[in-house]
Amino acid sequence: MESCLPILLHSLCFMSLVLQISYASDSILTGQNITDGQTIISASGNFELGFFSPGNSKNRYVGIWYKKISARRVVWIANRENPLNDSSGVLKLTPQGVLTLLNRTDGVIWISNMSRLTQNPIAQLLDTTNFVVKEANDNDLDDAIWQSFDHPCNSLLAGMKFGIDRAKGLDRYLTSWKSVDDPSPGDFTYRLDPSGYPQLILRNRSVVKYRSGPWNGLRFSGFPQLRPNPVYSFGFIFNQNEIYYYFNILNSSVRSMLVLNDNGIAQRFIWVDRTHSWILYASVQTDDCDTYALCGRNGNCNIARSPKCMCLTGFVPKYPSDWEFGDWSNGCVRRMELDCQGGDKFLKFTNVKLPDTKLSWFNKSMNLQECKQTCLRNCSYTAYSNLDIRERGSGCLLWFGDLIDIRQFDENGQDIYVRMAASEVGGSSSGNTGARKSTGIIVSVVLSMVFLLSITVIYVKYKRAGKILAFSRQSHSEDLELPLFNIITIVNATNNFSDNNKLGEGGFGAVYKGVLENGQEIAVKRLSENSKQGPVEFKNEVVYIAKLQHRNLVKILGCCIEQDEKMLIYEFLPNRSLDCLIFNQEEGVSLDWPKRFTIINGIASGLLYLHRDSRLRIIHRDLKAENILLDIEMNAKISDFGLARSFGGNESEGSTKRVVGTL
Repeated sequence: MESCLPILLHSLCFMSLVLQISYASDSILTGQNITDGQTIISASGNFELGFFSPGNSKNRYVGIWYKKISARRVVWIANRENPLNDSSGVLKLTPQGVLTLLNRTDGVIWISNMSRLTQNPIAQLLDTTNFVVKEANDNDLDDAIWQSFDHPCNSLLAGMKFGIDRAKGLDRYLTSWKSVDDPSPGDFTYRLDPSGYPQLILRNRSVVKYRSGPWNGLRFSGFPQLRPNPVYSFGFIFNQNEIYYYFNILNSSVRSMLVLNDNGIAQRFIWVDRTHSWILYASVQTDDCDTYALCGRNGNCNIARSPKCMCLTGFVPKYPSDWEFGDWSNGCVRRMELDCQGGDKFLKFTNVKLPDTKLSWFNKSMNLQECKQTCLRNCSYTAYSNLDIRERGSGCLLWFGDLIDIRQFDENGQDIYVRMAASEVGGSSSGNTGARKSTGIIVSVVLSMVFLLSITVIYVKYKRAGKILAFSRQSHSEDLELPLFNIITIVNATNNFSDNNKLGEGGFGAVYKGVLENGQEIAVKRLSENSKQGPVEFKNEVVYIAKLQHRNLVKILGCCIEQDEKMLIYEFLPNRSLDCLIFNQEEGVSLDWPKRFTIINGIASGLLYLHRDSRLRIIHRDLKAENILLDIEMNAKISDFGLARSFGGNESEGSTKRVVGTL
């Protein structure tokens, strides 16, 4: 019996060591495995990582869940798109620092990516819920080789960054489960959209269902209930490298998270020990007025009224009969057209959710008066507001075209100033309408005689003002004005026109990617000295694009003419041009039929607008794959209007003395 005692003690010590490694450790070392039935637990014991089956499913997944609560809540899943069909799974950490999930036949089910090589990797489950692969002695998460926080599923947890990291090429967003039994990616996504001024967008596939509105320094414009509270703090970071929302728990004993449910509702839950259940703390969507664009363009939704939709003051229903029967989708149009010759004024709307900022421009340093003057100088701008409402307000946010998805709040709303004809705000125009029309006729008659003189005068005006460029059009007496970028700004944004920033090159010259000081990404079209486009084509493009506003036309942000440089500044579209995909066998594989159909529809929609719905009636005359650009959602945008021409309202055909197009 005595001889057995040392063996027994040795066995107990060995079993204790095995249990400590397999069940109590918070880490996986190189050469160690986690098999089905084994777990690792964070140091505080709050979180656990291992294999599980959701709901009534028999499939097996590797996930992370809350450890100390009775109702298991899975917050992250490794192989959500590729489940195991039995309990043979093994999770390993390779010597190179790569997490690998294998099945019974050693087939790879899931693998983590690797940002750099490592000498002594360790995979650790932290008390924040973050599962990280890092150097064993390096606790700086910015140096992590890989981390689960960069690859969220349907849950946003304290300490996560919800948004974009341009430096690392990360886009962190939420995707719903398909169902409680199937955690594979569902139809709903909740994602930061950097277009215009950033905002959070909830989509059902490609259809926008909800929009947070822009961050105003205190909260998102469309989320008035977001305010200081005893549960969590929150904030928004927007700089050249990163754009993201975050929150932190104020009391470590509180458990709270934001979840995108499989029905497309984003909700914040809190665990209550007394009831042993998760309770709803707040919901992103609160009522019908949170439905994106419920009242159409230039409509305002007020949940306290019946009917809930009404046109903004100065606007009337586009189709009154539809409006009366509760079909508000076509929205509202202006009762009086804008003057654009100095006769417009602004009407203030208070306590509202600011409209969609996808078609917007912003400047963080302007004050509200400067914002107003900038808005007045460009007929394309239709409204303005403060960017930041803290203290007395600062910054400038300007909108192009129609105002979409406005709603009324009782509190914590924001002010917006909407451009109106002077008669709509109780004032009179500064000029005489009849006189302006007569002047317009005279100008159109003599324009051909003074064209060179006009260009000279405009150029001198630009040189003195330093802010605005105006071009005269042969068929209109009005001036078109665009924000003018100085060449120093463009040089800094494009890293002195570095080859690393070059997106492409054509007959006109090169196109460069740039990032402005406020973090906005731009595309700069630089006219070369040997360009096939001359001043006429350059002016043509500025005139047409600036006056046209449609989701399937590329948006121009401004231009730059200094010294011998002529440049156009556009919104940046990350997916390049259509020809890069359809004429590339490798990349063309990513264009499945639904994406191709969406692109075709987008091109057709843009052309329909140009040919029929636009007040200018434009014929592009150089439509080809390389002039179709694709945004982050693969929506088509028609570009390059250098060879375009306009038709009169009643014209259906015309002739030209120039050969145009591309051979």
